[in-house]
Amino acid sequence: MWYNIEMRKTEFIQGEYYHLLNRGNNKQLTFLDERDYVRFLFLLLYFQMPIEFENITREITYFIKHRTFDLSVDISKNRLVRLLNFCLMPNHFHLTVEEVAEAGISRYMQRVLNAYTKYFNTRHERSGHLFQGPFKAIGVMGDDQLEYLSAYIHRNPREITGWKDNEEKYEWSSYQDYIIKNRWGALLGVRPVLSNFKSQIDYQNFIKTSGAKESDLIEEHLF
Repeated sequence: MWYNIEMRKTEFIQGEYYHLLNRGNNKQLTFLDERDYVRFLFLLLYFQMPIEFENITREITYFIKHRTFDLSVDISKNRLVRLLNFCLMPNHFHLTVEEVAEAGISRYMQRVLNAYTKYFNTRHERSGHLFQGPFKAIGVMGDDQLEYLSAYIHRNPREITGWKDNEEKYEWSSYQDYIIKNRWGALLGVRPVLSNFKSQIDYQNFIKTSGAKESDLIEEHLF
């Protein structure tokens, strides 16, 4: 498998898929507790549309109690990007997104990272950069690479003690949305990947077997 590593030299093209990632400045933690993870997850899901939200804190509190967000939005208009999969790790994150609107990825990531950094610095009484420079963007070359990228992203929790072979239970990843039930409906586009498999079980087997070795090659080119 060839992996295109032209990070940030990649020209964003509407209808194409990209691997987006970043980590904490000086490898520092970017998520310190559950509320941090939930906040970033909300931004990833709902900032796909250029909508202003008056009370994000209420949504975060609702999620902590009910494990879902109490909010519906019209995604049919003015969508910037389509989120395909994600994994939030203690000091970094990985996403696959599709460019929907012109300059959609740039606008989306600017909103997400600026909003989260402002929240994080205020809540944890710190200042300065939270992430290690601009986010990295890598073009996805075809269905095979899209599948292996999803495998890499969904296997990421294996790096955390106690999560190896339990990735499907990791709440801050979209893996369970692929093999059990999509928690986010139209806010998470699972079909571009899952349509290449006969069933969710076939996809899960791919992650455990054929997707494992190839997806691990991606690690060599990151950060």
